Amino acid sequence: MLDPLKTSSYDYDLPNELIATHPVSPADAARLLVYDRKTQTITHTTFKSLMDYLPENLSVFLNDTKVIKARIFGKKESGGKIELLLNKPLFMDRYLVMTRGRVKLGTEIFFDKGLTAEVLELNEDGSRVVKFFKDGKKIEFLELVEILNEIGHLPLPPYMNREDDKQDEEDYQTLFAKNYGAVAAPTASLHFTPELLDNIKNKFDVNYLTLHVGAGTFKPVDADDILDHPMHSEYFEIGREAKESLDKAQKVLAVGTTVTRTVEYYSRTNMIQGECDLFLNPSNKPIKVDCLLTNFHLPKSTLIMLIASFVGLEKTLEIYNEAIKEKYRFYSYGDGMLII
Repeated sequence: MLDPLKTSSYDYDLPNELIATHPVSPADAARLLVYDRKTQTITHTTFKSLMDYLPENLSVFLNDTKVIKARIFGKKESGGKIELLLNKPLFMDRYLVMTRGRVKLGTEIFFDKGLTAEVLELNEDGSRVVKFFKDGKKIEFLELVEILNEIGHLPLPPYMNREDDKQDEEDYQTLFAKNYGAVAAPTASLHFTPELLDNIKNKFDVNYLTLHVGAGTFKPVDADDILDHPMHSEYFEIGREAKESLDKAQKVLAVGTTVTRTVEYYSRTNMIQGECDLFLNPSNKPIKVDCLLTNFHLPKSTLIMLIASFVGLEKTLEIYNEAIKEKYRFYSYGDGMLII
């Protein structure tokens, strides 16, 4: 029998051809696997029919984070090439980044548009702390974002195995992306068309919160025991209207794992902004979210463990095997599932 606390239990074999490298068009033509926990039944449909499966009296929560062109290429003074991936802002105009190419404390990296970065810290996990300058002067976050939007690339997940292109600028942002800060899209929301979103708004109470998805979302769980995994943290913010809706919600639909973690973190701590490091798994189940709309996730990831917190390990693997058998498309640009 599989042990839900062992990382090895969350492995599965996925044929390469089922990894989606581009989205389907229109977005709501993506397939949707619906799992009903009451009847323990699986239904195969499409996102276009999502409304047919949503229970009454739902409060719907979406993540309005916006993906930054966080991947930039520069050079050291010596001429050596450096690739830098912005992860998130820290305090005092410092930023957590990942770099490819050798750097040491004090290394200065030169980019286009007069942008430079100075390496301030080298962390054991391979991340770096840097400060950015424009023409030798410190810059604010939104000014940095403007420069990155000119010189940077969207940080598509590594499993797509391709460079970003112009079409990704539209495809890899949600319709309601508003607050810059993410290095990965909240992918469950990529399936919405304006019509589908309008239909949902007409029937349900719809609210937005923000969680800036960090690179840690792709970090595999290396520990043998899942509870030994050091969970990454991501900045979140819940506005007044969303908080009020959450407090009085009869039934909550979280669109995506990021929304799920934010809502569940608030429900446990009463915090409306800060760093969310909540790790949902079969030993730490949801207490507020009733329904989940999400994509299919990587083996041995904290995200597939989050799915197991809703339906259990064995049912998670059963659902995933069914999706593979039915040739669903997996990961960020892939198809989705609805747990009700």
